[in-house]
Amino acid sequence: MITRPYILAILAVLNVVAALAVWDLSPWWWIFLGAMIILDLIAVYDMFQKKHSILRNFPVIGHLRYMGETIRPEMQQYFIERNFDGAPFDRDTRTVVYERAKGISSKKSFGTERDITKPGYEYVRHSMAPTHEVIANPRVEIGGPDCKQPYSSSILNISAMSFGSLSPNAVMAMNKGAKLGHFVQDTGEGAISPYHLKYGADIYWQLGSGYFGARTEDGDFDPELFRKKAAIPQVKATYLKVSQGAKPGLGGMLPGDKVNEEIAQTRHVTVGKGVMSPPYHRVYSTPRELVRFMGTMRELNGGKPVGFKLCVGSQLEFLAVCKAMLEENITPDFIVVDGAEGGTGAAPLEYSDRVGLPLTDGLILVHNALVGAGLRDRTKLGASGKIITGFDIIKRMCIGADFVNSARGMMMATGCIQSQLCHTNTCPVGVATQDPKLWKALDVDDKAQRVANYHDATVKEAAGMLASMGLSDFSELGPSYLLRRTSEEVGESYAELYNWLSPGELLTGTRFINWAEAWEMADPDTFRYPSAHTRA
Repeated sequence: MITRPYILAILAVLNVVAALAVWDLSPWWWIFLGAMIILDLIAVYDMFQKKHSILRNFPVIGHLRYMGETIRPEMQQYFIERNFDGAPFDRDTRTVVYERAKGISSKKSFGTERDITKPGYEYVRHSMAPTHEVIANPRVEIGGPDCKQPYSSSILNISAMSFGSLSPNAVMAMNKGAKLGHFVQDTGEGAISPYHLKYGADIYWQLGSGYFGARTEDGDFDPELFRKKAAIPQVKATYLKVSQGAKPGLGGMLPGDKVNEEIAQTRHVTVGKGVMSPPYHRVYSTPRELVRFMGTMRELNGGKPVGFKLCVGSQLEFLAVCKAMLEENITPDFIVVDGAEGGTGAAPLEYSDRVGLPLTDGLILVHNALVGAGLRDRTKLGASGKIITGFDIIKRMCIGADFVNSARGMMMATGCIQSQLCHTNTCPVGVATQDPKLWKALDVDDKAQRVANYHDATVKEAAGMLASMGLSDFSELGPSYLLRRTSEEVGESYAELYNWLSPGELLTGTRFINWAEAWEMADPDTFRYPSAHTRA
């Protein structure tokens, strides 16, 4: 092993050589001497600093370790990983987004590289008699029986991303792209910024636990401010963020040094003062209060669609919400189920890796609960979490979704290269940063067209797959069309893999014991249960 004595000996020899060579009077030797002086200073610093043991033991060459650590993600992404095994998104998936965004073919030659007999592989049934006509612009009507201003939504929309997390130019590019493609941009919980209104796209206004854009000075919900903002014509729906996939059950802190004049005005907070988004809400503490707040939002926003978004954690809790809906006779117009695999929000590793249900499990649970409680026809279901391709749309609609939202797909269409630096303010392509030196390089007009192209091509691919399955409308999809390989020999449909409730089954007595027990214990007046009775 090359330890410190050997390193210092080598440096000493090189210094002697450099000193002797100076007498040659060649300018190259002076450069060599200057380089040696710099290395000597680095060596002295490394041996006396106390922060890094590696540098004390291995002066100068120890820096190679930190250099390698710095460029490791890029080396992994560009030179080591295969086309289909990168994470969070593999090279094939990212390439599909980039090519569709640029308006070029995303086809691939010579067959799949994936092991299609490996357990976990998913696929859909196709038909020997494909549908002749492909749906050009599939949309879904959002609005239950109490909604006065229903909204016709695209089946694919931009998921929640706030101004502050995204740069001004990224928000504007997505806004203009959504306007071009006639789909929705979600504001995220950072309130409605001027950039969300710049090009007139339809937007959904999300309220988080900080109630940004509709908050009192002490951080409570301000009904009149909400009423005023909800009346903006571009706002087509308002909804509450109960939790998000990246960090369910966790709040956040916006440091004071990030609260500039623009962000302060957008969020209705004080310039230079840190702002907390608590993990809990002030507007509700029980399922019944949550449901009643849906009615309050609908009254304040003039009858536009209302809803809430959650990453599912508990069967009991959601069934308690269903009971509250029935007893209060109030239902949200839509519910967005976010999977634990969602990831635009920076979060502790423990939360990203270990908290919340995956989208498949959460979506099936919510869909089944609404069906079993006889409420499914009153509420539309959205799904978000790693939705990128046409297959992702088909898959989620097979297991309960009416529409889907994509965040990282739209980020990649805007130029994101998956550098995973979103939380550092150093995004190299200007998407997730507030550094003007970086975000000003993002051309709004060019990236807006790419966002629109990506949306259009992906929806068309989903519609094409639907036609290949012999269907003519997305509402015809169901769990029997989606299959998962459970062994190398067997593939089973989702209709076989999961229990599916019939309409109103929970009300009349269900045949599934776990659902029956959970429904019996669910209480619309509490989210809490004795630990002995807590179930998944």
